Order: sequence, then structure tokens, then C-alpha cells
Amino acid sequence: MSKPSRATAADVALAAGVSKWTVTRAFTPGASIAEHSRERVLQEAAKLGYRPNLLARSLTTKTTNLVAILVDDFANPYKLPVLEVLTQALQAEQMAAVLININQHFDHLSAILDADQRQVDAVILVGTDFKDEALKLSTLPASRPPLYVLARESTIAHIPAVSCDASVSMAAINQHLWAQGYRRPGFMSGPRSLSTALGRKSHFTAFWQQQAGITVPELAAGSYDHRAAAQALRTYLQQTPAAERIDVLMCENDALAIGAIETARHEFGLRVPQDLAIAGYDGDELAASPSFNLTSYRQPLQEMVAALIDMLKGRSAARSINLPGELIIRGST
Repeated sequence: MSKPSRATAADVALAAGVSKWTVTRAFTPGASIAEHSRERVLQEAAKLGYRPNLLARSLTTKTTNLVAILVDDFANPYKLPVLEVLTQALQAEQMAAVLININQHFDHLSAILDADQRQVDAVILVGTDFKDEALKLSTLPASRPPLYVLARESTIAHIPAVSCDASVSMAAINQHLWAQGYRRPGFMSGPRSLSTALGRKSHFTAFWQQQAGITVPELAAGSYDHRAAAQALRTYLQQTPAAERIDVLMCENDALAIGAIETARHEFGLRVPQDLAIAGYDGDELAASPSFNLTSYRQPLQEMVAALIDMLKGRSAARSINLPGELIIRGST
């Protein structure tokens, strides 16, 4: 079956009795064109089912309005609301997202090079395990699209990041836990990353060391997965006598905290928070459910995405910024 032919700008121009360039201006935001001419073009375009060829337009404008989004940890449920808010904001600016799944068969450097071949206007890194060597300027083409990090800090000077302020957020969490009387804290970490750092652990442990000389044990889950969290806490509780255990567990994100709560309650019969208090980070909706009632620090997702979009559109300078969120105190602490 042959593919039906699509209406062209020339077809619309003929029907509207105008030039092809008038049709182009009618579909170009901000272009100079008389209102009655624009309305005439749009009416005829609607009748013919005409839509501008965005790929062809990109050859003239040198922009595609495509943004590549790289994600490497789909097990983390917080990625879904991040993608929802980010793609909605991009679409509001007449931009579209190209989602690239980073995995063992397709690493970060391959993804960035692939995105460059597709002539995207920018690449947004929404993940945790990005390696420094993959993001160095020397390994990427000079014409590469600009790179940004969202919801994580960046340790690479030339890559701007928009993130929740780790210093402010962990100070709020620590002050709350200290006021509640906890004195044997532990920290559950996710994946360790080189180029996109999480300052949550360093700020958390520094507070307890400075406040009371307490060395915080680390329960390393290795990934943002509730099953990994379950195994990390399971191993710790099996190996640690009850009298020597932590009394509060700070988790690097809500996915880890949820896995920890389930394991503490259902495998070891511990009461939360009476036997073990647990706190998370992100402000995931699931954390607020009665089943978990999790204390968490809510990231300012809307504000972070808005700041990133302003950089993409050139309305503000491309630079790393940290924004404050909100501590949500619930029954788990």
C-alpha cells in the first residue's frame, strides 16, 4: 500500500492565494505577517491537514527543539515524576524529548554520541552513575550538544547541574532527628557515582561527627531499589546484636527507605519508629501512604525543572544551582 501524500507549504500557498514564504511566516512564532494573511493561511492549512515539517525547518533554524534525556536507573520510582514534569515543561516550550536508556549494552558516552548524531539541542543527565571519563570534553566532539545534570550535583565544572541543596536539606533532617533524641544513626547509600555526586551522605555524617563525635555506619545498598535496600538492612540486622544496632536509619532516597521499612517490620518484627526510625529523601507520593508514613525531604521538582528550562532557552546563564526543598515529618521518625 502506498503512503498517502502529505500536503505541502506550496499546496497551502496555492489554496490561500499567497506565497510559500507567507505560509512559512504564518507558522513561525514572532514572524512579521499581517493578521488577516495568517488567519487565511491557517484556515487553508486546516482544510488540507497541513503541518510544518519540523525536520526541514531545523535545517534553516539550526535547532531541532529535541532534547535527549539519559536515564540509567529505571528501578528508582522517583524517575517517573521527574520525567513527567520535565517532559511537560519541554513540551510547553515547543520542545520534545528523546529518552535514552543507559544500560550495560549502551553506556553514557555511546548515548551522548548517538544524541549528537541526532542533532539534539541539549542532553540532560537524569541518573546517578555517570563516569567522569565518559563526560570529559576531550572524549566528545567539539560540536557536541550542551550537557546538563538534573536532580543531582555535578563535580565537572563544564556541566551545569540543577539540584536540591544537600547542605540545607540534610541540616533540616539532622536537626529533626537530633531533637527527637536519636543518637545511634546509620546511613543507607545507593550507587556510588563519580561525576554526579550526592552530598547527602557527607553532610549527614559530618553533622553527627561534629555534634557528638559519632561515627555513622554505612549500609550500602548499591542501587536505588527496594530489594537492594532490603538486602542491605537484612545483612546489617543479622550481623549486629540488638543492643548495638542503630536507632535511626537515614536513607539516600525514598525507594531505599520503603524497602528498609518493609524488611524491618515483616522480616525482623521491628516497630517503626519505636525500635528503628527511618527517614527518606525525594518526597515520593508512595512515601506518604499510610503503609509507610515516611518522613522525607521533598525535592523542589517544579522549581528545578523551571530553572533548567530557562537555561535551555537562554533566559538565564548556564550554571550550577542548588534550590531548597521541604522537610515532611511523618510517623516513621
